[in-house]
Amino acid sequence: MSPATKTPRTRRVRAAGLAEATVSEGPLHRFIYEQLLLEIQAGVYKPGERLPSEAVLCERFQASRITVARAFQTLQREHLVTRRPGSGTYVEKPARQNSLQFGLLIPDLGTTDIFEPICQGIMRSPAARFHSLTWGHSTGHEEDLEKAAMHLCQQYIAQKVAGVFFAPAEFTEGRDEANRKIALALEQAGIAVVLLDRCFERYPTRSSFDLVGIDNHRAGRTLTEHLLQAGAQRIIFAMRPHSAPTVDARAAGYRDALFSLAPGRQPVTVCGNFEDPRFVRKMLDRERPDAIVCANDYTAAHLMQTLIALGVRIPEDIKMAGVDDVAYARLLPTQLTTIRQNCAEIGAVAMAVMLDRIQNPSQPVKDVLVRTELVVRASSGCAAMN
Repeated sequence: MSPATKTPRTRRVRAAGLAEATVSEGPLHRFIYEQLLLEIQAGVYKPGERLPSEAVLCERFQASRITVARAFQTLQREHLVTRRPGSGTYVEKPARQNSLQFGLLIPDLGTTDIFEPICQGIMRSPAARFHSLTWGHSTGHEEDLEKAAMHLCQQYIAQKVAGVFFAPAEFTEGRDEANRKIALALEQAGIAVVLLDRCFERYPTRSSFDLVGIDNHRAGRTLTEHLLQAGAQRIIFAMRPHSAPTVDARAAGYRDALFSLAPGRQPVTVCGNFEDPRFVRKMLDRERPDAIVCANDYTAAHLMQTLIALGVRIPEDIKMAGVDDVAYARLLPTQLTTIRQNCAEIGAVAMAVMLDRIQNPSQPVKDVLVRTELVVRASSGCAAMN
């Protein structure tokens, strides 16, 4: 049984100075981080005071030194503690720093479900407590999106913001050129940039900016492996035109899974309008799939509706899976198997990466990939577990 299908368990832990609580079991290092953060915010450990040693925390949480060290590293990335070799880990004193202003440049905000929780994660990050965030988004109309994004970019440059969180636009024909113009303008203005969720260069090419997201190649491979284990024989990959490079990475993971786990089965990627019954009918007649890995939940939702209208049963005739685990994934006619990403964590990590970049502008460019989880529901022909 894979980790994603285990029956949820709980643990009881007494945080220092706080009441005992029962919590769902997740990554232990994350739980330790959250407990220590809570205690710092509650004043159990005051600025300048030393936290308990790793050995003490190992005993308290019944954890390994590696696990406790990972929790400390997260606190340190968010500038909440300082580790002094040979002395211990100390709570940071309130920094005497000027409040920095950051801009959010997300053309798809309001049209793509993942970005609102990412923005909330940025704002709620402990690392953001001294700083301000400026919002801006397009009207959502395709013809205005690229112009609105560039206009907002110029506003941020004029305001001399310290950094911009940038989620490159997708689904418009001119988005590659528009995204590159924005990136170049910010770079020439000396403004730090952290990419959210996606790069603007086509996969596998990489830009020169830090990026916080998920391992999209692994997501595509995981879904394909799951459908193979569910008995699928003819799996195709479905995507919309002008999708982001994250989709190319998911498609690459899908192909990799077929090549390594199902030799002889040719990968097929279908790109088109899955709300069009005629297009979908031709796809079914041509490819005769019994399973579909969808680029994301949005694609899966529209394709599922069209398939059902054509008399196709999900999952009896065709198994399906997507990526994102948006709110409506469990509300579809057949609940959707998907990859869940922690959008709030992407936002919190992005703020820490931004501050680190500003403090260390010459350090190597990095990708920071947050955890994901396979959520198994009825659409893949397996018993729903989440």
